[in-house]
Amino acid sequence: MPVSPDIRWIDTPDALDAVCQALDDASVLALDTEFFREKSFFPVPALIQVCGGGSAYLIDPLAVDCTDAFRRLLTGSAIKLLHASSEDLEVFEHWAGVLPTPLVDTQVAQSLLGEDAAIGYQRLVEHWVGQTLPKDETRSNWLERPLSDAQLSYAAMDVVFLLEVWQHQQEALSRLGRLEWVMADCAELVAQSQRTEEGDGQWYLRQRQLWRLKPQQVEAYRLMTIWREGEARERNLPRGWVVHDRVLYAIAERMPENRFELADVEGVKPTLIKREGDVLLAMVKQARHTELADLPTASLSPSLPPFKKRMKALKQVVNAESESLGVAAEVLLRRREMEALVTANMRAEPLPLLKGWRGELLNQKLDAALNGFK
Repeated sequence: MPVSPDIRWIDTPDALDAVCQALDDASVLALDTEFFREKSFFPVPALIQVCGGGSAYLIDPLAVDCTDAFRRLLTGSAIKLLHASSEDLEVFEHWAGVLPTPLVDTQVAQSLLGEDAAIGYQRLVEHWVGQTLPKDETRSNWLERPLSDAQLSYAAMDVVFLLEVWQHQQEALSRLGRLEWVMADCAELVAQSQRTEEGDGQWYLRQRQLWRLKPQQVEAYRLMTIWREGEARERNLPRGWVVHDRVLYAIAERMPENRFELADVEGVKPTLIKREGDVLLAMVKQARHTELADLPTASLSPSLPPFKKRMKALKQVVNAESESLGVAAEVLLRRREMEALVTANMRAEPLPLLKGWRGELLNQKLDAALNGFK
């Protein structure tokens, strides 16, 4: 693969459709995006890169809207390669209205080939291709026009090596019998990237200190995070610009009944009270008057000895399996999933066992580890 690829700048609908025609027969497409989102909820697309093995096409989303032909390319049968794809998927959903499928995330693929679950693109290329990529343009202003030659080259390099990287990864994954694991994990990435009301309703579960709250406080926090997600999306503002998560948590802790009590909550500023005070107080009131049976179940404290013992037992299972496979433990089971298993066991509820290949590897062992505590 040449270090100085042929770069084509695309800034008209006709040129974009010509790219689609040129790449129509490709079985694998490398994709990347550059974007800006410091002041918005949705990423502002600044550049879309695509390569099918020849030229690197750099699409200017400031000049051209996504065309139907490019949408068909994104959703066609060719494998779409991305590295660390979560934010790129948001860009495609926002700019193109579709998500690239079928997807292979080369970071996910590498996590199943070694112990580094979050390897960067530069190190990945160096590992598989032996090329050292420049990092000078990592924090460039990609919204400026015209882009410099250094920016154009940097952007092209983000896709031209992905094809060769994936070729090596695919061979290694096939030898280990893990190719289907990668495809399943990447399909799940695409599914999870689509924002839904159900997903908004689960945001509150990301709070690591949720166990400190009583059920009414948890409900207040849950309602406020759902509201905040909707407001951030509607106003196209970062979540923290609407109201920071730590402030919502502090309000839930205090459960204020009026503006005076709300003003006494740490982090609550007069501007927030003026703009959102009545809405926040209404949600706190709603939580306070919710029937006990309808309240979220209080989380268990992870510092409880019975909780810690069960966590230790699960970690032993996961660590043993991860060592056997040669992958990082968090690739097999995340801490939040582990805590959910422990919580269900302590409450004598059905275990939220794993799905897919992880379930086949771990479910019996996890169940057995927790059975000893019944």
